[in-house]
Amino acid sequence: MLGATLFAVFLWWFSTGAILFIVSRAEKTGPDGYLMSVIMAVPVLMLGCAGIVASLDDTSVKGAYVGFTSALLVWGWFEMAFLAGVLTGPNAKPNPPDTYGLERFLRAWGAIAYSEMALVLSIVLITLLSMGEPNHTAILTFLILFVARIFAKLNVYLGVPNINDEFLPRPVRHLTTHFRKAPMNTFFPWCITILTLATGCWIERAIDAPAGSGAEIGFILLASLTALALFEHWMMVLPLPDAALWRWILPSPKDALNDITPIDNEERRRHGI
Repeated sequence: MLGATLFAVFLWWFSTGAILFIVSRAEKTGPDGYLMSVIMAVPVLMLGCAGIVASLDDTSVKGAYVGFTSALLVWGWFEMAFLAGVLTGPNAKPNPPDTYGLERFLRAWGAIAYSEMALVLSIVLITLLSMGEPNHTAILTFLILFVARIFAKLNVYLGVPNINDEFLPRPVRHLTTHFRKAPMNTFFPWCITILTLATGCWIERAIDAPAGSGAEIGFILLASLTALALFEHWMMVLPLPDAALWRWILPSPKDALNDITPIDNEERRRHGI
């Protein structure tokens, strides 16, 4: 059980760091560096898709690990495409500071619409492939990541104290103008409650599963991933340096400052970021 938990934590930490590393270096390779980094990662996407298909009828421990890892590979490619600005939305402009209500929401949705729709389509496809198959680790992993992503985006939109916008590269830096810093929002407690209950649900199912079985390992992996999503959400409101987990992968502070244009600084000042 401990091995599966450590595997999930390491894969979460390493994959996030790898994506940040590739995207942070993409601009140094030329004007098309971001697009090329996404194209060069297509084999990873294909490997993840093949792994998901191969895991569906495998109820062994190996099947659980393959399904979990493959779902993360597919998810990682979409995350890289998003951070590289290749798959975002039709609205690539900073949000004016005097927009409120429905207009602000529509502008924010327009900034990420293509990415979210692509993820929903992926969920539909993986669900269709998983129907009638015994191993659902891949689709459950993807669903956890998607729900946690939606929760996180809604919380930074509605307002939280801590927002790690330093991880956003140039192509999506305009997204910071859609963020809001606030002591708390009414949606946050619901997110924490749902993620906590989901973690408990996976743990309960892991306990009920036969010891050493693929089902037990699969539920432990799901519980670990959901707990990590819960951790990330708590870091939005607790004054803890969680960004240090990946700051080593970012450019030096001097380089980061050189990448910020006067327009970036003005937008950040106007929005309190």
